[in-house]
Amino acid sequence: MTAPNLVSPTTITGKTARVSITTTSSVTILTNSSSSNKVLKINTIFAANVDGNQSANITLFVNDGSTDVHIAKTILVPPSSTQVICQKDTYFYMEEGHTLKATASAANDIDLIVGYEEIS
Repeated sequence: MTAPNLVSPTTITGKTARVSITTTSSVTILTNSSSSNKVLKINTIFAANVDGNQSANITLFVNDGSTDVHIAKTILVPPSSTQVICQKDTYFYMEEGHTLKATASAANDIDLIVGYEEIS
């Protein structure tokens, strides 16, 4: 596990993760493996409710291999609406061995878009 030097990285690659949450159980959105030699800079997270009639709640958390730490808990997303969970000015880093996960109050109602940079 060697995280890169953020002062002089070798590579910065912009990426996007897209997930439709199809269950009310915990879903993995993004993983930074323990041997990646990378850090992930999470710039934006958007949660869209694709149901036109019912609100849904979204919870996001980072797991470090043993402990869940919440980023957003029980955020209401009205019908046919989008909530901004994280913006570039509120970015955070995911270290090696960390996983971004989500749960939704209703299956098939929430789509997530995560914009991030893979830094090595």
